[in-house]
Amino acid sequence: MTTIFVTYPADPDASFDRAYYTSHHIPLVNRAWGPLGLISATAFFPSPVPNGNYAICECVFKDESAFQAALASPDTPAVMDDVKNFTAIIPVILRGGAL
Repeated sequence: MTTIFVTYPADPDASFDRAYYTSHHIPLVNRAWGPLGLISATAFFPSPVPNGNYAICECVFKDESAFQAALASPDTPAVMDDVKNFTAIIPVILRGGAL
C-alpha cells in the first residue's frame, strides 16, 4: 500500500470550510481516484492551535502504481482546482512510510 497525507496548515488569516470539505471534496477525491486504486480517503480535524492543521486527509492507495495513476489521471486537475472552494490554504502533501 501507498499512503499520502494532505495537510492544511493552520493560518490565522485563512478559513477552512469543513462542511464543504467533507460533503463535496472528499467524495470528489473518491470518485476521481477510487477506480484507479484509492482504497480510502479519510479526513481528520486536529486542533489548529498552536501551529497545527485545520485538516489532514489520509489517502491510502493499493500500491505505488495506483498512486501514480491517480497523479496522472485527467480527473486530478479538477480535484486540485476544487481546493479553492473550501480554503485559500496551499495544501502540503506528505508521503507515508513503512514502519
